[in-house]
Amino acid sequence: MLENSKQTADFIKNIIQDIPDFAIVLGSGLGKLQDEVEAIHILEYKDIPNFPQTTIVGHGGKLIYGILEGKKVLMMSGRFHYYEGHSIETVTFPIRIFHLLGIKNLILSNACGGVNPNFSVADVVIVKDHINMMPEHPLRGKNIDSFGPRFVDMSEPYNKKMIAVAEQVASENNIKFQQGVYVALQGPTFETPAEYGMIKAIGGDMVGMSTVPEVIVAKHMGMEVFCVSIITDLGGPDIAFAVSHEEVLNAANKAMPNVITLVKGLVKNYQ
Repeated sequence: MLENSKQTADFIKNIIQDIPDFAIVLGSGLGKLQDEVEAIHILEYKDIPNFPQTTIVGHGGKLIYGILEGKKVLMMSGRFHYYEGHSIETVTFPIRIFHLLGIKNLILSNACGGVNPNFSVADVVIVKDHINMMPEHPLRGKNIDSFGPRFVDMSEPYNKKMIAVAEQVASENNIKFQQGVYVALQGPTFETPAEYGMIKAIGGDMVGMSTVPEVIVAKHMGMEVFCVSIITDLGGPDIAFAVSHEEVLNAANKAMPNVITLVKGLVKNYQ
């Protein structure tokens, strides 16, 4: 993996010829954020050595290097999921590449189901913590010391300064936002009412099928992480209604202007 990672990073480095200030990963239905970037280079995943391919509607398949709010960003339009059949190493491979490119700051986004009774569909949620219930851990196996330590401190998985800046941006722009704990499950099925109830019982506010493996790997390599979620459906023991991927994308689209404002403000103001 280390050899492949270096080969991929060298390929990208030779093209962009710079160190981005931020890496940004776009989740389900959040692709419109890429239109905000003044693109300098666009790399199709299929043209990048060793890079995986995404198979999910609502996820693009390209890396976009450019300028956002005066900062250099490398944006990943389309992420990889464990439920697609990828190994956990493949899911987190791009995060390894970001580190090898010298990127220190990572912004993640996702669409997820809410179990907090105070949440509504299309709410924007700043992730303050997570619970990992994925069946595989991205750091299991032999540790690569050049990436990070064997045992990783997770006392601050999401950077508190980034959270404070994002909250300030939201307040200044009259954006309603929530804070919450994200629970990661394997998927690809949406949760049953009882499973939604379990998520709530263990301390979760929302549940999704991504993000946490990437956060763990980023922290392994000393990166600073921020994550914003969009609530696309609600569930619980007393709530039983059908959920479709189309509805998820529709809810994400509704919340998109607020997410764009939040991310642009964070990129502009975080030092």
